Amino acid sequence: MALNSLFKKKKNHRQRRQLIAHQQPKSPISEQYRNIRTNIEFAAVDKNIHSLMITSAKPSEGKTTTTANMAVVFAQQGKKVLLIDADMRKPAMHQMFQTDNIFGLTNVLTHSERLEKCVQKTAVDNLHFLACGPIPPNPAELLGSKSMQELLAQVYSMYDLVIIDLPPILAVTDAQIMANVCDASILVVRSEATEKEAAVKAKGLLESAKGKLLGVVLNDREREHGLYYYYGANYLNMRLISYSREKR
Repeated sequence: MALNSLFKKKKNHRQRRQLIAHQQPKSPISEQYRNIRTNIEFAAVDKNIHSLMITSAKPSEGKTTTTANMAVVFAQQGKKVLLIDADMRKPAMHQMFQTDNIFGLTNVLTHSERLEKCVQKTAVDNLHFLACGPIPPNPAELLGSKSMQELLAQVYSMYDLVIIDLPPILAVTDAQIMANVCDASILVVRSEATEKEAAVKAKGLLESAKGKLLGVVLNDREREHGLYYYYGANYLNMRLISYSREKR
């Protein structure tokens, strides 16, 4: 299964992580993020999606940038959105929103701080952000804890949509743990960087964890090609959400 596509100009290192959907909402890139949003909604037409997790096969495939901009376009639609940085290995989402990472998810899960203190407003209307917080020694255990279940139940009553950024699924088990908890998941891969075998294995891990995989975002691919050209129609059997020239 698969979803739709982004196309982007090459960017230098300082430009790679951008909230382009907020900073340049009328740009072609932002329109592509909105196309992804639409394709997600079509893919989940018969499902009540309250939580959406986004992972990648490997590092440096554009996961963080994709997740942040998807949170922006859903918020622009009028939904009240909470974005959670659950990448407790290498948190980076706070850099995109130019906020601190002093308090966050780990504080809430360990009951050292209240959720209300840790959630931050952003410059985007309707979008709140829960940073990772201090990096813990046991990320997988925290994500699989009763505290995480209680947190999700709490935020479900406060927000229309909860979007969760998770580490690459081939690197650690965190995304597998959350796959069965979240209502839906998206896989981000990079054209000509993510090996076919890695993409297939990532898809298999999500499915074996009983994750509801909506599709894939294919980054760094020229628009005239696309997922089926690169992977083959029957290779992943995934709906193409998007492809992108994004380098991060």
